[in-house]
Parts: sequence; C-alpha cells; structure tokens
Amino acid sequence: MSIGSANTECLKRIQESTAVLTDIRIALDVIPGMTEKTVLHAGPPIQWDRMCGPMRGAISAACVFEGWAKTPDEGFELGASGDLTFDSCHNHGSVGPMSGIITPSMAVHVIRNDVHGIETYANLYEGIGKVLRHGANDAEVLARLRWMHEELAPVLTAAIRRAGGIDIKSLVAEAVQMGDEMHNRNRACNSRFVLALAPHMAAGGKGDLEKIISFLDNSGHFCLNSVMPACKAMLDAGHGIEDSTIVTAMARNGTEFGIRVSGLNDAWFTAPAPFVDGVFFPGYGPDDANPDLGDSAITETAGLGSLAMAGAPAVVQYVGGTAQFAVETTHKMYEITATEHETYRIPNLNFRGTPLGIDIRKVVETGITPVINTGIAHRKPGIGQIGAGLTAAPMECFVKALEAFAEKKGV
Repeated sequence: MSIGSANTECLKRIQESTAVLTDIRIALDVIPGMTEKTVLHAGPPIQWDRMCGPMRGAISAACVFEGWAKTPDEGFELGASGDLTFDSCHNHGSVGPMSGIITPSMAVHVIRNDVHGIETYANLYEGIGKVLRHGANDAEVLARLRWMHEELAPVLTAAIRRAGGIDIKSLVAEAVQMGDEMHNRNRACNSRFVLALAPHMAAGGKGDLEKIISFLDNSGHFCLNSVMPACKAMLDAGHGIEDSTIVTAMARNGTEFGIRVSGLNDAWFTAPAPFVDGVFFPGYGPDDANPDLGDSAITETAGLGSLAMAGAPAVVQYVGGTAQFAVETTHKMYEITATEHETYRIPNLNFRGTPLGIDIRKVVETGITPVINTGIAHRKPGIGQIGAGLTAAPMECFVKALEAFAEKKGV
C-alpha cells in the first residue's frame, strides 16, 4: 500500500468512528491488563526513578486512596519499593490528564466506538488547583477522591445508563461551534454534558444532587475526561495501518514527550518534555513549573485543542496569547495535517473542518510542530496546578519517527 493510500485509510477510520460514553466502571473491572497493584500514568512508559515530582506526588496520594499506604510519605516509599507495576495509560486503552494516574479502585469513564469495536477509559475530573492529577496529595485531595468514588460515580453511572449513553462526538461537534476547542476551553461542552445528564440524575433520586450538579458545572472541564478517551477511541481506529505516517497519539509524562505513529505499531518516539510558556497563578512563576505532562494532547492529535483554537479565542485568557494568535495557530496547523475534520467545523473559518491527521513527513518538511495548550503543575509533589499555557511538541520526536519509518521502508 502506498503512503497516500495508507493515510487515506487511517483517516477514513478515524472520521467514521463513533464515541459514546456508555458507563462509569471501576478500573480493575474493565481496563485491560489492570491488576490489583497496577498504577497507570500519563505519557510514554516510565519508572519511579525517572518520574517527575507531580507524578510521584499523585502516586503517593493514590496509594493512600487504595489503602496501600496510610500516609503520602508511606506512598512515596511504596512507589520506590518496586512492589507496584507502572505502565502507560495508552498501553491499556486509557488516557489520563496531567499525571494521568489510574489505580484499580478508581472510577473510569467508558467510551465505546461501535464502528470499530473499541473501548477506551479515563479517570474522573477532580477540578482545578490542588488536585491529585497535578501532584497534590493532602487530606483535602483524598477526601474529594473518596466523595467522587462513593457518591458522585454511582449517581453518574445510573444517569448515563438511564440516558442510554451520551454521544460525546456529537457534543464536541456542537461545542466547537459554540467557542470551545476542547482542551482548555470546555465551557459549552461541559454545560451541554451536565444538561444531558441532569434529568436522569433527578429521575434516579439519589445523592446530594445540588452538590453533584454544582460540582460538575463549576468545574468547567468535567467533560474533558470523557472527551479525551473519545479522542483515543477514534484515533485507535486509525492506528496500526501499515505504511501510514499519521500520528495517533501525543503524550507527556513530565520527563519525556512521546508520539505514536499509525504505521509504526506501538513504538514511542520520545524527546525531553518541554516547558510551558504560561500564565501563572499568583505567587508562582516559571521557576516553579514542571515540564509539560499529561495525555490530554490526545485532543490536539484528534484535531481539537490548539488545532481548533481559531474558533475558541476566549481560551487565550486562560493559556495566554491573543485572539489573532489563536487564528494563526489553526491556520499553521493545516500545513502539517493531511485533511480536515468532517464533523468538527469552525464557524469563523466559514465552517472549515479543524486540521486533522498530523503527518510526520509534513512536520519534518515544514519545521512546524504541533502547538499544545495545557495546564502547568508545580515541579514539587504536593502542591498542584500553578497555571496554564502553551507549548509545542519537540521536533526530535517526529525526526526519530520519520527515520524509523524510512528504515522500515528500506529507504
């Protein structure tokens, strides 16, 4: 198969995919390869000795949540002991924002791509600031996790089942035309998500619905943890196409940035994780920041996030830049992608589809790398989110991938 034909097939599979939130389940019960002592993390695979501060902090809290440790300090000791199995979320059909930590007892979104029989997973969104995914690990963080596990998740599960599932792909398509880019601007999608579930939560008649609905609405980004696995479910449909040069995953673990390419199996092509040019919360600055981390760049990989910023100028108030920069970024991303999204369309670009199908050949040829908007975690464990901003995928990842592709083709 020619490269062009392979890329066409890859993108066809991505475009025709569905992505429906069908359930919320316990990770151990549904995630392939999850065991009672497995800890999944964001980005390419990494072991404790190379993990960044916020990832270690998140793991220490997860150890307490699971009952493996009594305190975060004991959690740090357990993490370093070798008694836990660490692996990339992506290796288990999953994604997680920032540190991306998923442990066996955590509730996860279940996304179904019925066209290609793919199921993907992600943990629940906790809010912003002092949260586990950013490395915070105190009593407040753990109390919130327990509330989410004991009260929030059961109510959401019943509502999703009562609704017959929530079509995330359709919600995203609508939200993109309402000013969201689906990585750091999710207000429209989140509102539609809550509205879709609210009648079914009310009909269930369980839980403190005022508290639950307020939490979902005030978070502003709760739907992101459904959107991320939805993106993965669609992109995984295009993964594994022989001779395709389309990127099917971009992910960061706070130490390395990695990409996967459809025609190069499950290999990761990595480079040092970049720092983020950001807008910091009061009292913090660049010296406090950890390098970029998280699986949320799956949104950019799927034609959303920074690739769709032209239709979401308000996002720059959070991540920095100008409205003109947002438009220019999307136009630049068309230069490194193979097609336009048939479902996600930007009104102020005359409903042009968002850039889709990052091609490693085009990235290397043009010298343009994908732009990513993202949150910023403090470099030390225990503190949490300190800002948000913009960064770019390292060129080294794409050069390595193209070299591997050329070697495979015997060029």
